[in-house]
Amino acid sequence: MTRPLKTIRVKTLNARATRGLLIVGELTFPCSLGRSGASYIKREGDGASPKGCWQFRRLFYRADRIAPPRSGLRPRALRSHDGWCETVGDRNYNRLVRIPYATSHETMQRDDHLYDIVVELSHNERPRIQGHGSAVFFHLRQPDGGPTAGCIAVSLRDMRIILQHVGPKTRIVI
Repeated sequence: MTRPLKTIRVKTLNARATRGLLIVGELTFPCSLGRSGASYIKREGDGASPKGCWQFRRLFYRADRIAPPRSGLRPRALRSHDGWCETVGDRNYNRLVRIPYATSHETMQRDDHLYDIVVELSHNERPRIQGHGSAVFFHLRQPDGGPTAGCIAVSLRDMRIILQHVGPKTRIVI
């Protein structure tokens, strides 16, 4: 384990780019961004990765699929009842919830492998503003490197390397 970095950065050619580079100290990794690129004005469902500086919060992983990743963040195994509320107006908007949940939510134990490792980012956390985007994560990339729904994504191999450089005070700048 290396000493956690203060900042990692996402670089893209332009604001509409759905692919970029994640700069982690002296290392560079390909990454995917939202299908609408990156935007300073994030709205629920717009497909944009939010521009700004976000802290790494909770690190989740699929214990039924992989070993806990090495990181300065404490890993927590995802549970079958973990979901993420994405319903604008709900009191738990942009929060981890227990499923089944009455309103629209995302299942954290996905059938695909995108959330085999997933890190909650501090976007729209304090203050939490209804409609300004939920479930903005750092997670695993689709095999074809395609865009996300508004998150930042890297390969499993790269994620394992990156997480060794990340701690509770690390920030990601998009």
